[in-house]
Amino acid sequence: MLTISRLAASAGVTVRTVRHYHHVGLLPEPERDASGYRRYSAQAVVDLIRIRTLADAGVPLARIDALLHAQPTQFAVAITDIDAELQRKIDQLTDYRRRIAELAGGERLVLPPEVLAVLNRMRSLGISEQRVQLERDSWILMQALDPHVMPQRIRDKNAGFDDPETIRLYLACDQSVDWDRDDPRLDRLIDDLDAWEIKHERNGSEPKYVKLAISRISESSPAWQRILDALAHRAKQRRTAGHDN
Repeated sequence: MLTISRLAASAGVTVRTVRHYHHVGLLPEPERDASGYRRYSAQAVVDLIRIRTLADAGVPLARIDALLHAQPTQFAVAITDIDAELQRKIDQLTDYRRRIAELAGGERLVLPPEVLAVLNRMRSLGISEQRVQLERDSWILMQALDPHVMPQRIRDKNAGFDDPETIRLYLACDQSVDWDRDDPRLDRLIDDLDAWEIKHERNGSEPKYVKLAISRISESSPAWQRILDALAHRAKQRRTAGHDN
């Protein structure tokens, strides 16, 4: 016969847990012996181990009580159901781990090789890592929200990096990241970027992923926020003028 502390130790739980199982009616509480102690049988150890195993598997205590009193066939069916639920949770957690690994692994595991080549080309041109990371995020958004446009966008990006003016503007934007929002140098940069937008016919409405990417860029720098606001305002003015004509 075992004391409550020996019972708890045998099943790998605490005395407090045993008392809780007594309280909720899962484990019968024996009467005290002549010396005032409660003594537990080997069957109590078996029952406690079963309770602990089911509880560790996530089975609600109310259901454990029913299982302990079920017929063997009913118990077997219930255990099969519990096992299937555990497998579903394992599969879900495995998927979460895979997705977390993709994020931890950076762009290599998230984006296709053609996009990685674009990002590496930006690095080779001297474009800042901050701007490359923002570009990476825009590709991730594009892949999630508008994947069918990616092949054309990749071609456009590579063509742009064949253009010295495009590279100059990327590098100029890099230099402006820490400028004050009211820095007069931004006026010239806005004019140059607007001219580039007009040359490349970038006055239409932007897809959702572009708007999200722009919001990420604008969060990075007050100067970039001013540039984006000014370009959006000028583009809107041109669209309005076009509708009036």
